[in-house]
Amino acid sequence: PVTAGSIVVPYGHVIANEKWRGSEIAQKLQGKTRLTFEDGLGLVDFHISNRTCILYISEADLVAGNEFKRRLVRFRNGSSLGGIVIVEKTQLSDQYFLAVQNLVVLELGMVVLPVANQGEASQLITQLVREQSKEHNSNPFLRKQHSQLAEPSVFRTVQQIPGVGKTKALLLLRQFGSIHRLCNASVEELELVVGQTVAQQIHSF
Repeated sequence: PVTAGSIVVPYGHVIANEKWRGSEIAQKLQGKTRLTFEDGLGLVDFHISNRTCILYISEADLVAGNEFKRRLVRFRNGSSLGGIVIVEKTQLSDQYFLAVQNLVVLELGMVVLPVANQGEASQLITQLVREQSKEHNSNPFLRKQHSQLAEPSVFRTVQQIPGVGKTKALLLLRQFGSIHRLCNASVEELELVVGQTVAQQIHSF
């Protein structure tokens, strides 16, 4: 398992698992970020910062069975890094997506980001790397404030819940602090923040 601190990722770099050499993702990333390949990243596909890594689940992984679930659980149990799970959501794998989303977000407390293909995934990784380096250079006083409001990826995930837009997502994260606590909130607790109708929608979702 990969522990934080064992891999040092310079800002603006991506460290990719050796198995991605020659792939479409790697080719598209090469022009946009500084890409380095390493053997021995274990369960991780891409490291985008010292704290954050990406686990990639392809259409083939989803169709092939439950091996990817074991991998995610092993990662969660053995790592202190923040994991972002990128999932190929295609016509073929769409039927599995909801189950993956429930596992990743609700059970493991990680972020899931669907993509249509490896090309889209490379754009997403580039964007994430840019956000990481922007954050590094920003005013440290502003950053303190920003970090209290949860990461942008968490904020975006909460907005995916039916009936929840930016304003409600902000209120919910202020109140509950994490997706995990939000998932375990009762309808009554949710009602105090967003009202009865949306509280029911969130709870059933």
